[in-house]
Amino acid sequence: MTAGKSRFVVSADWVEKQLGAPEFRVVDASWYLPAQNRNGAAEYAAGHVPGAVFFDQDAVADHSSGLPHTVPSPDLFSAEAGKLGIAETDTIVVYDGPGIFTAPRVWWLFRTMGAKRVFVMDGGIDGWKREGRPLETDLPEPAPAVFRTTFNPHAITSFAEMRGIVASGERQIADARSAGRFSGEEPEPRDGMRSGHMPGARNLPSGIFSEGGRLKDLAGLRQTLEGAGIDLSKPVVTSCGSGVTAAIITLALQSLGHEDNTLYDGSWSEWGSRDDTPVVTGRG
Repeated sequence: MTAGKSRFVVSADWVEKQLGAPEFRVVDASWYLPAQNRNGAAEYAAGHVPGAVFFDQDAVADHSSGLPHTVPSPDLFSAEAGKLGIAETDTIVVYDGPGIFTAPRVWWLFRTMGAKRVFVMDGGIDGWKREGRPLETDLPEPAPAVFRTTFNPHAITSFAEMRGIVASGERQIADARSAGRFSGEEPEPRDGMRSGHMPGARNLPSGIFSEGGRLKDLAGLRQTLEGAGIDLSKPVVTSCGSGVTAAIITLALQSLGHEDNTLYDGSWSEWGSRDDTPVVTGRG
């Protein structure tokens, strides 16, 4: 760990040195929007960090919600993590493609389900490949494990709670979508959604927290959050398009020791698809 860096982020160097250690698990959490023209599962099969298992964010979800990748039940998560050979006591490192994109969501999910030693790998698999580190194409067959969940419901904000927050202003709302989607100048990538944002929300596009796929240092994270109007002494709820990149803001907040934060799991997929929720446009 480097001074001034998040305690939740580890370097590719460190990960490479730990490969094969007991109770050390690496998780590929790559996931992409259709416009990115990348397939996480296909890229994983073509070459991944040795020993890494693939975590399918679309599959390990509550499909009854009608929303994309909603937080699964603790029982489902326990079963799926166990199949991947992961126990809640393991040291778990999560990575994605470009770095600091979809890995924070799975970092947050493992922590919400009770794992304590969970980290995000800086640079992603793209950085790993650029640096010429070892790759594996064999699909691992991990020995089944038991993941004992200790679910933290307070990490998640529901739709009903979000409606109350918007009405009362009791929590700051940090929206990780792009500036164009937030303002309503760009259409949403999913059909049937209005454009714009929740009244009172602040826009913190997910890409502003990293440089070259690496999370900014603590001073940079603080400057980024405060520069967008977030008061770090007050509660925050994070949101985005479908609950994935909101976790990048969560990672930034928790890296700075901010603990009174929750993630609105339904995010804009839920709020923007309804006709009974207030939506405003403009840059806020």
